[in-house]
Amino acid sequence: MPKTVIENLRDFGQSIWLDTISRSLIASGRLKVMLAQGLSGVTSNPTIFDKAISQSKDYDETIAQLHRKGKSVFEVYDDLTISDVQAATDIFRPLYEKTDKLDGYVSLEINPKLARLTQDTVEEGRRLWKKVNRPNLMLKVPATEEGFGAIEVLLAEGMNVNATLIFSLEQYIKTAQAFLKGMRRLADKGVRLNDARSVASVFVSRTDTAIDAILEQLIKKDPNQQEAARLQLLRGKAAVSNCALIYGEFLEIFSSREWKQFEGKGASLQRIVWASTSAKNQQYSDIKYVSELISNDTVNTVPDNTFEAFLDHGIVKEALTKDVAAAQRVIKELKTLNIDINEVCSKLLNGGVIAFEKSFDSLLASIEEKAKSTSAVVV
Repeated sequence: MPKTVIENLRDFGQSIWLDTISRSLIASGRLKVMLAQGLSGVTSNPTIFDKAISQSKDYDETIAQLHRKGKSVFEVYDDLTISDVQAATDIFRPLYEKTDKLDGYVSLEINPKLARLTQDTVEEGRRLWKKVNRPNLMLKVPATEEGFGAIEVLLAEGMNVNATLIFSLEQYIKTAQAFLKGMRRLADKGVRLNDARSVASVFVSRTDTAIDAILEQLIKKDPNQQEAARLQLLRGKAAVSNCALIYGEFLEIFSSREWKQFEGKGASLQRIVWASTSAKNQQYSDIKYVSELISNDTVNTVPDNTFEAFLDHGIVKEALTKDVAAAQRVIKELKTLNIDINEVCSKLLNGGVIAFEKSFDSLLASIEEKAKSTSAVVV
């Protein structure tokens, strides 16, 4: 049987993870089908769980049972999400072992309310790691200033970490530094460095959404057709250019003398995950942020519809290399328009943290509402 394009992409050097999880996806057998098609892992976040729980009845009976046992809303949330993550990690455990811990991970976000609290994030990470009790779990930690310390500590204690909500080059560099510090602390303990794995999740499409909106405003203000045409050519280029610069830095960091020393002790590099890769603009290709980000030693985490689209008409062809000249030109040209990508990325990070906090609140509110409505039904 011929390989799927997703499997060919994995052979090239880029894994595809699924950016969604739900009880129906697992119970229906759909997740196992996607695994057979080449899917290599799963990521989740509060928004994903909020949608899965609030927009279906799949969890209602379990919510009612847990509520009748006297569990708090947070405890119900905890049990529901951990149950799904455990089921998914069990499905991907054979791949985790087959790939020698490269793939087969399922990511669970630490309470986003703790994103600005280093020690609280560490303690919650420890609790989740123990409760999930699966070696192919990845703990998601936002790459905030406070999060970098938590990333370092959790890795130093042998836990897998998915550093998330990365937007800027500077933020990526600090994430990689936190990873290296964690590896150094592990090395100082004299333990095996291949027991703790990490990825750095760089959010993509939101950057284009933000910068394209600015470009559209500039186009409306300038009647000059030649200038408008120049601005139009910049649309949809900022995000991938930003990723190209980050990928170039990744190649530099993980070819350094310091890294080679860790690698000699069994450490595995911190792969980049291209995240938020569904095309929000319908004028763009539905696989734009997969096709344009194909690169060695990386992951692309995609929603279900993007997975199906790439499976249908994707082509495996290297897109990102160490040559970042074209990307630098795009960023510089944006700068001449007073569009500072670092400022945009900073706003996106703050907005992302707030959005996940709101999704978490919404998720808890949905569980509370379902608990109240089901408790009125006496079986």
